[in-house]
Order: sequence, then structure tokens, then C-alpha cells
Amino acid sequence: MGLLDGKTALVTGGSTGIGLASAVRLAAEGAHVFLTGRRKAELDAAVELIGPAATAVTGDIADLADLDRLYAAVRDRGRGLDVLFANASVASLAPLEQITEEHFDTLFGINVRGTLFTVQKALPLLNDGASVILNGSTNGDVGDEALGVYAATKAATRSFARTWAAELRGRGIRVNTVTPGPTETPALLALTPDPEDFKRHLSARVPLGRLARPEEIAAAVAFLASGQSSFVTGSSLYVDGGLNQI
Repeated sequence: MGLLDGKTALVTGGSTGIGLASAVRLAAEGAHVFLTGRRKAELDAAVELIGPAATAVTGDIADLADLDRLYAAVRDRGRGLDVLFANASVASLAPLEQITEEHFDTLFGINVRGTLFTVQKALPLLNDGASVILNGSTNGDVGDEALGVYAATKAATRSFARTWAAELRGRGIRVNTVTPGPTETPALLALTPDPEDFKRHLSARVPLGRLARPEEIAAAVAFLASGQSSFVTGSSLYVDGGLNQI
């Protein structure tokens, strides 16, 4: 038996990277997984990979009408929602003197506004005892150059988890943050014109000496999604190879 047999899960940003790995893992644990993302071709490939345990709904979490369409599909299945992994987020580099309105609005629009309304609009569908997981980042704790806006969005995400854990405790709904360190995903490598040098630089900073694999973050997501973490709420689970711990 899987950890999530008979459960229904939703993963935003589920077509690639940590989101895709998490969708694969949650389905392997027995859940039916809804995936959403902006790129239909990648979502279709994800569904083909996972099989009949997956349903894709194309959309942008920053667009409230898209969120309404997504949750209408979940509602039509008639089983509510037991796991919500609010994973979708974007990152880009800009030092303070180069930050533009577009840079700020894009990152806060998706990472903060989009995450907030992803969770808010899920509330009528969340079953009592559900697990909500927000995707954080070790950048929310530190001051890495050129990542100021991104780090601020992840600090906001961490704050949301604490507040929502308090607000939803009456329904037994747990809210936690999974906090990855540098993870080898297409989004990470797209930040730089020299991915191999970037990987070497980041790996040298991690005590375990390498980047995380998306599957390793997905394992933490599965733990937070399941009853194995039944006494965990409001927390941040670091999966960072020791980066922010040592």
C-alpha cells in the first residue's frame, strides 16, 4: 500500500523539475494527481509519464480565472482535495540597481500573489485533515547577490505557512514549507549562460558537495503529504544538503 492510497493531490508547476518529480512520487504513493502549468506540451508529457493517475489542467496561477478552471476540474471529480503542493514559482537574477517594475511584479505576482490565491481558492475543496505544502527556498534565509526579490518572495511564503497553519488548525489541515537547497532543474540552470560552471559553484557551497536531485525534494513532499508527518505543521523542512544548517 502507498502512503496516499485513495487520496487526491494537486501540484502546481507540475510539468517539470521539482513539481514533476513530486507529481510522479505522489502518484506512486497512490494519489490521483492534478497538475497545472503554463506549457501544455510539457503537461501532456507529464501525464503520459504518470499515466491514468494524473489529470492536467493548463493555466497560470497568477491568473485567478485559470485557478477557477483548475478547481472546477478538481471539484468535478467529486473527492475533494487531500494534498496541495503549491510549488509553482519563478526566479530571475537582478541586483538592486537593476530591479525593474516588471521583474518585481512578475516574481511577486506568481510566487506570492499566485501562491496565496492557489491556497485560498482551494479551501472549499480541502478535506478535513488535508496537507498543504508550500515551496520555499534556502534563499529566503540568506542574502545572495542578485536574488533579493526572489528571496523576499520566499520569505513571504514561509510567513504564509506559519499564519495559515494557525488559521486552518481547526479543520486539522496542516500547512508546511518544503525548503530545497540548490536543485538540478531546468529552471535553475536557465538562470545562467554557463550551467556547468554554475553547478560547480553551487555544489562547492553545499556541505554534501552536490546539487539535490528533484526526486530528493519529492521524497520530502511525500512525507509532508502523508500521515507520517501527522504531528508536523507550520514548519519548514530543509532539504538543502546542509547548506543553511552548517
